[in-house]
Amino acid sequence: MKAIWNNKIIAESNDTIVIEGNHYFPHNSINKAYFKTSDTHTVCPWKGTASYYTIDVDGKQNLDAAWFYPEVSELAKHIKNRVAFWRGITIQE
Repeated sequence: MKAIWNNKIIAESNDTIVIEGNHYFPHNSINKAYFKTSDTHTVCPWKGTASYYTIDVDGKQNLDAAWFYPEVSELAKHIKNRVAFWRGITIQE
């Protein structure tokens, strides 16, 4: 699977986990050059507190377009060290 934004592959892996329609990519599969840490956090009642990345490709930013759970609940342990995407990021095989 590939995560694509602004015509660039920002993550690629054959080992994604789909939860609630979102592909969670291994953290080590992201192209870190495109990811900037965000101060945004949200809470999911069953996964835990999410942290976000802003995607920056060729000077164009997609704010808080990727999220991950630094600490996950027991129910969500299978997505620890994984990143998911939204806000116009395309997931392709």
